[in-house]
Amino acid sequence: MKYPRLLQKGDAVGVCAPSSGVPGEALSARLDNAVLNLKALGYGVIETASVRCDDKCVSANNEIRAAEFMSLYENPNVVAILPPWGGEFLMDMLPHLDFEKLSLLPAKWVCGYSDTTTLTFALTLNSGIATIHGSNMMNMGYVRIHETDMRALDVMSNYSTVQKSWDTWGGFASWDDISAEVYNLEKPSSWKSLQGDARVSFGGMMIGGCMDTLCKLLGTRFAPVEAFLNKYRQHGFIWTLESCEMAAPDIYRTLWQMRECGWFNHCNGIIIGRPDGYKDKHNFTLIDALKQGLGGLNVPVIYDADIGHIPPQMQIVNGAIGKVDFADGRAMISQERIK
Repeated sequence: MKYPRLLQKGDAVGVCAPSSGVPGEALSARLDNAVLNLKALGYGVIETASVRCDDKCVSANNEIRAAEFMSLYENPNVVAILPPWGGEFLMDMLPHLDFEKLSLLPAKWVCGYSDTTTLTFALTLNSGIATIHGSNMMNMGYVRIHETDMRALDVMSNYSTVQKSWDTWGGFASWDDISAEVYNLEKPSSWKSLQGDARVSFGGMMIGGCMDTLCKLLGTRFAPVEAFLNKYRQHGFIWTLESCEMAAPDIYRTLWQMRECGWFNHCNGIIIGRPDGYKDKHNFTLIDALKQGLGGLNVPVIYDADIGHIPPQMQIVNGAIGKVDFADGRAMISQERIK
C-alpha cells in the first residue's frame, strides 16, 4: 500500500470535479470561501478549468474530467486533491484513467464522500494508493472550517490518527449562507451495535465508501475486490459504509449483493454511517436490512456512526490499519499505515 506524503503548510491542494461541477453564483461563492479558508491555513489551491461548470450532472465530458484529475495528480506541487462534492456519474470517468500509471506516480491524498468514493475506492483497489473517505471541499466553504472537516487535513498531515465519535449530530445549519456556521449539531449521538453488544473491539484494514455508488462497481473491472482482499487478508478488513437516497430495501439488496460477491470475506467488522435520504418500506426497517444483509457474517456490526453524508463525519483512510473500540454508544477509531 502506498501512502501519500504528509501534507504541510505551503503545499498545494488541487480542486477538480470528477463528478458534478459547481454552477451558479451562489455555489461559486461558497467554493471561493472554501479556497480562502484553505489559503488562510497556509495552503495553496490549484483549480482546474471545469470545476465551475455543470451540464447534465457532470462538470465536463469523461475525457476532460479524467485529464483534469491527472493534471493535478502529475503536478509535483499538489499533495492533496479535494473534489468540491460528489454527484451522479463519476463511473464514466474511470475507463479514461490509467491506474497502472497512477500506481507508479508519487501518491497523493484524494479525499471526499458520496460519488467521490467511486474514485477513492477504485484508486485504492486498482493502484494500491491510500485514499480518504471523508470531507468534500464544499463543506469547507462557510465562515470557518468546522472541526469535523479540519480532521481531514489533520489525517493528511499525520499518518497515525485517533478520532473519537461526536456527542451530537445534525445537519447543515444553512445551505446558502456562507457567513454562518456550516452545521447545526444538536441531536444526541449514540452509536449502536447490531448484536446488542455494550462493548466490542475489532481491527483490520479500512475500506469502504458510499453504497449508492460502490454497488454500481460490483462485477466490473474497476472493483477487483477479491484480489485486494486476498493480497491483504493477513490484516483482515473493516468495512465502513454509508448511503444516500437508499430506502431500507435498497440497503438490504446492496448488502446482499456485496455479500454474495464475496466482498465481506476476511471481514473483522463493519461500521454503517447514518443513512441520508432514508425511509422505511412499510414495516421493513434499517435494522431489518442490516440483520438480513449482515447478520449471518458473525462479525461485529456498528451502525448510526459518524460516517458519510450526515454530519459530523470521521475521516476514514482506505488502506490504513484501523482499530475500533466501541463502548456504551461511543467509539474511538485509530488508524495507521502498514509498517
